[in-house]
Amino acid sequence: MHRLNAWLRRHPMVVDSAWALPVLMLGVLSAVESTGLPDAPMPSWKHYTGIVVALVLPALMVVRRRWPDATTAAAVAIGLGQVAFGIDPGGSSIAFLVFGYTGAAFGHAWTSRLALAASLAAGPLTLWRLTPADQRGDGYKALFLAALMTTPFVLCWAWGRLTRVRRAYLVELEDRAARLERERDAKAQVAVAAERARIARELHDVVAHNVSVMIVQADGAAYVLDASPQQAKEALGTIASTGRQALAEMRRLLGVLRTADTTGEYVPQPGVEELPDLLEQVRRAGLQVDYRATGEVRELPRGLELTVYRIVQEALTNVRKHGGPDARARVAVDFRDGDLEVLIEDDGRGSTREQLSGGTDGLGHGLIGMRERVGMVSGSLDVGPRPGGGFRIRAVLPLKASR
Repeated sequence: MHRLNAWLRRHPMVVDSAWALPVLMLGVLSAVESTGLPDAPMPSWKHYTGIVVALVLPALMVVRRRWPDATTAAAVAIGLGQVAFGIDPGGSSIAFLVFGYTGAAFGHAWTSRLALAASLAAGPLTLWRLTPADQRGDGYKALFLAALMTTPFVLCWAWGRLTRVRRAYLVELEDRAARLERERDAKAQVAVAAERARIARELHDVVAHNVSVMIVQADGAAYVLDASPQQAKEALGTIASTGRQALAEMRRLLGVLRTADTTGEYVPQPGVEELPDLLEQVRRAGLQVDYRATGEVRELPRGLELTVYRIVQEALTNVRKHGGPDARARVAVDFRDGDLEVLIEDDGRGSTREQLSGGTDGLGHGLIGMRERVGMVSGSLDVGPRPGGGFRIRAVLPLKASR
């Protein structure tokens, strides 16, 4: 049934032909019946004109939705011609109701107004020209008959107008649904891109930090394996613990891709309270780091704490990679009234081109991810060479959202 309705909507002439067939039969039968009456006069030009009208009106009905303006205007002209020349209406005159509907539902504005004017005039004109005087009456009776004959035409016009309004409303709803669907798809794409960027930043921080620690410890263990087995054993233990930490962070990170009911298995995101553990890990890897926290230490939003942790982690990773063998670092976290300042300085060899602008094959994108993290919390980031040598990273993160 649904396919049949869809096919009929795509082929309106089939439906209109089905409606036109009964009108054609009524018109032909009324013409033949009027000719076959015993007291019927000899056929005149009016009779033959009535037969032509009985054939033309159904034909116009077939194409009324393809050419609503032309067919409505032609029907109005035929109706006025019948009134002007006194041609008695036959069974096909019911088609005029259809064209009143057609002009209001499918035609332009002028066609709708023409159909309304013709509908209002149909009753009075028919009563005046085509109704015998003895049946017409006078005064209130004539007005009542005129209104009664006009009412079907006006109702058909109103029905057509309602159909036009409803069709326009449905088109608007379809357009709105399509627009909302496009906006939803666009937002989904933006959300996917943002999530991919976030996961890429997390992967970079986890891999760059932990793997670099493991490489340093592995190189040191290989160097002292023969001379100092105990020191090599300690380095291997550091590699194992760092690997387990990296694996735990990877599991937590990949947990965001799972369903909501499984994310509870994973540990929380690292924050400011995990900074001492991070610094101890860095010290075991051979980098001397001083840490200081000033101001009133207070709880921060998890997103802000993760940003602080990743900034420090990435900065210390860069010191190990670019600072040189004798570099020292200093980490300072200052809790102020309106913001949080994170300062990481080192006295190493300073910046490199890859560190500042980003290198190839994924190298040197740590500062880019750092800027993205700071931008997500509406903070500011200042990176560059340190006066007197070394490198300096300063991030200022607003705390208004945490109050």
